[in-house]
Amino acid sequence: MKDFDIDGITDAVIAQMATTPDPRMREIMDAAVRHLHAFAREVNLAPDEWLKGIAFLTAVGQACTPYRQEFILLSDTLGLSRLVNVMHDAKGREAAGTETSLLGPFFREDAPTIGLGESIARHAEGPELLLYGQVVDAAGQPVPGAVVDIWQTDADGLYDLQANDPSVMDMRARLTCDAEGRYHLRTLRPIGYSIPMDGPVGEMVRRQGRHGFRPAHIHLLVAAPGFRELVTALYLGDDPHVDSDTVFGVSKSLVVTPAEGLPDAPVQGVPAIRYDFTLSRDVGEGAGRVGSDPSRLVPAG
Repeated sequence: MKDFDIDGITDAVIAQMATTPDPRMREIMDAAVRHLHAFAREVNLAPDEWLKGIAFLTAVGQACTPYRQEFILLSDTLGLSRLVNVMHDAKGREAAGTETSLLGPFFREDAPTIGLGESIARHAEGPELLLYGQVVDAAGQPVPGAVVDIWQTDADGLYDLQANDPSVMDMRARLTCDAEGRYHLRTLRPIGYSIPMDGPVGEMVRRQGRHGFRPAHIHLLVAAPGFRELVTALYLGDDPHVDSDTVFGVSKSLVVTPAEGLPDAPVQGVPAIRYDFTLSRDVGEGAGRVGSDPSRLVPAG
């Protein structure tokens, strides 16, 4: 039997975990223990503070449902999601590829399929917006048949998971580009919104004196065989929070401004955004989704 001092406990835990068969799990857990113990020592973590932390994480888990992912929201607001996103980009994205952004906690699998030119608004109403462009590879060549998933808030700043019965899908769709990689669709102009503030993460954000707002944006996931799946978003440049996104998702290259009268717009008389997406070749770096359909993490039933 050995007595543990402040530093010795860390070595003892790492030594006991050294038998972990999976080398990647061993590497991650080794680092996690070292950094967690260093954090506790640095702030001189008191027992009551440790217990408050446990209670907070418990509350975050209890807030998760098949339609709400509070842990992803926590990761987003701490910048961890964005850090993982940036590191994944650095490992495998070609220099010419479109920048990525966060998948977020509101993505849903199996969105309704629409045809080119159709609207993703099935029930919601508001000012209309046209989104169009082309999907190309790093050499500028079209990617025929690329599949585009799109989802966003309605004109009131709510996702369908917040605005309706969760079984209702709205303001999200999937469409297939034509033989030249071109796409166009109708949507509604999104507005900025507050992250859910009625849970433990919202309470944390309030106590930190942060505004909790995300700038108006449109999420997109673009995929084609042989290419790295692109998870990104377009942010409206006139939103007051575009420089202070509470989940740190904005990149300059993803900021857009709707305009009327664009000469190549397939539909005239509607404010439009043209954005061309560049896909990088798949180099086997694994999935790049920093987020998930909530139902995949907390299945119904």
